[in-house]
Amino acid sequence: MVTPLQKTAQLHEEIRHRLLNCLDRPCIQETAINDFLLARRDDAAASESCFERPLAGLVVQGTKHSVIGGREYVYTEGQSIVSGIDVPITSHVENPSREHPFLFLYIYLDRALIASLVEEMQPSVEDSPEEHIAGVSIADTDPEILEVFLRMLDLLEKPEQISIRAPLMLRELHYLLLVSPHGDILRRLNTPGTRNNQVVQAVNWIRANYRMPLRIDSLAQRVNMSTANLHRRFKLLTGLSPLQYQKQLRLHEARRLMLFENERVSDAAFTVGYESITQFNREYKRIFGEPPLRDTNRRRAASGV
Repeated sequence: MVTPLQKTAQLHEEIRHRLLNCLDRPCIQETAINDFLLARRDDAAASESCFERPLAGLVVQGTKHSVIGGREYVYTEGQSIVSGIDVPITSHVENPSREHPFLFLYIYLDRALIASLVEEMQPSVEDSPEEHIAGVSIADTDPEILEVFLRMLDLLEKPEQISIRAPLMLRELHYLLLVSPHGDILRRLNTPGTRNNQVVQAVNWIRANYRMPLRIDSLAQRVNMSTANLHRRFKLLTGLSPLQYQKQLRLHEARRLMLFENERVSDAAFTVGYESITQFNREYKRIFGEPPLRDTNRRRAASGV
């Protein structure tokens, strides 16, 4: 009889084998299943910084270090990570190589689907004490979650079935995450009426309106919180104040515009809401370590863009 531990190991090895077949070189590969991505790293490059949407990922091989919401996390093969809120992430991979690459697969979470499932499940959710507020969860991965990821990899080989079967698998995966050790965070962030969900609403508003001037009192009123409570809980959950969050969001978007849309430094700065190029250059260097043009040229040369 196969034990649960043996079953987990078998599933994990099968996923590793499939990823190595799919990814013969370092890359982040989008798939035909919407918001399902595969990643491989062969070298220990410098830390990378990005502004990520909520996601659930599985480390298939290797170890990754990430600073998320001002806290450091280390997650390794056999573990899954859930980040339940839009937040800047700085990360690096531990000692990958061509012979032993870092392998990772992940989905971007569907918050509307999570909210719908939470409502159907009718869980009892109370506001967490401030010392327990977190937007990230790391845990050993349940075999059922591994099975869904493996079935999704199998489905990629049957493209004619993806439009029908993928939504069912994604719904199942979101449900399994909600009943896994990651579920507490996902429920607290996606249950209407909780303070954590009010912070999520504030984050969503800033993301949709990041070019506009930000008034904290108006934002607090919008999400039905006091200014002090919003500021305190926002920083506990994201590691940043609302104004710092908006600034990092603007800078990451400007970085994307320069790298992938070939916008000039001044155009990118004005596009994301800056009025002073001097201020933009100063804050860009503070966050990314280099002036905008030098950073863009280096990243373009490294990625072949």
